[in-house]
Amino acid sequence: MHFDSTHRDHLYNIIFNRRDVRRDFLPTPVDDAVIQRLLTAAHHAPSVGFMQPWDFIIIKNPKTRAKIKDGFLAANEASAKLFDGERKTLYRSLKLEGIEEAPLGICITCDRSRTGDVVLGRTIKPEMDLFSAVCAVQNLWLAARAENLGMGWVSILEDQVLYDTLEIPENLDIIGYFCIGYVEAFQTTPDLERYGWQDRRPLSEAIHYEKWNINS
Repeated sequence: MHFDSTHRDHLYNIIFNRRDVRRDFLPTPVDDAVIQRLLTAAHHAPSVGFMQPWDFIIIKNPKTRAKIKDGFLAANEASAKLFDGERKTLYRSLKLEGIEEAPLGICITCDRSRTGDVVLGRTIKPEMDLFSAVCAVQNLWLAARAENLGMGWVSILEDQVLYDTLEIPENLDIIGYFCIGYVEAFQTTPDLERYGWQDRRPLSEAIHYEKWNINS
């Protein structure tokens, strides 16, 4: 299939307007057909050795989400203590999750043993299966934005909370827990930039030619 400039522009618009959404979720349920489209997109991510190491746990039950929220609150308090002064004050003012507000949660796991011990493409870099599962996350995120759904990654959460609450086998690796739902509006600027936590790094500082050269 050949894509024209219209397809290209739509894709770039989705990428540039994707946000890590943590606030302003609406209670509107996400239809099962939409969830299926999201997961189909995630399932079509590239994977090392085509091992497709991911699994998706769908969470809608408010009681389950409340238990996960408790885990976030404990981890967030511990995290706040790692910062000092104005940075700590700013940290505590930030909205960093929407676990109970979003009507849908998805936990993504990685089964590193799915296709055996020796995997094509993972023989030298064994972490490639984890990277593959993160590719599924990115597909899910872009598909969610295309569906006008907000999605946020809750990284301030101990894995054991998810192992226990969702009864995940201990031999699986947890990639992340994600809040998904319709929102009042999408922000034009990432929250952490908007509230003064961190500016976007200029692309020119991240590009090197032929070899690593800080002045390139």
